[in-house]
Amino acid sequence: MNKTAVVRCEHFNSAHRLHNKNWSDAKNKEVFGKCNNPNFHGHNYELEVKVIGDIDPETGYVMDMKVLSDIIKAKVLDRFDHKNLNLDTVEFRDLNPTAENIAVIIFNLLKSELNANLELKIKLYETPRNYVEYPY
Repeated sequence: MNKTAVVRCEHFNSAHRLHNKNWSDAKNKEVFGKCNNPNFHGHNYELEVKVIGDIDPETGYVMDMKVLSDIIKAKVLDRFDHKNLNLDTVEFRDLNPTAENIAVIIFNLLKSELNANLELKIKLYETPRNYVEYPY
């Protein structure tokens, strides 16, 4: 049987500041522009979590979507929704919270909760026109 993908879509709202503490203020402003605002800025992130695997002949599922939803809520939404990623989270205390880094962190948080035989792909929209896919 061919592998099949199931996708769960969620959203969360977070503030962040893109900043490299090893750079001058001028270089940070040059590289990150408005995203380097010292008072932070926010996004309404749209998250697509794709789980790929074989359909279980007994359940008809690749994965129970309710279980996937519960994992996303516990591991991602409760952790990042309505938070300042730079100040309120351990994951981004020393990691620049770019969309790329956020997607990798989400992947790592979720992958450890899934059966090893399942593949995982993350698509994170920072804006309707800008998104990141991991892994690619």
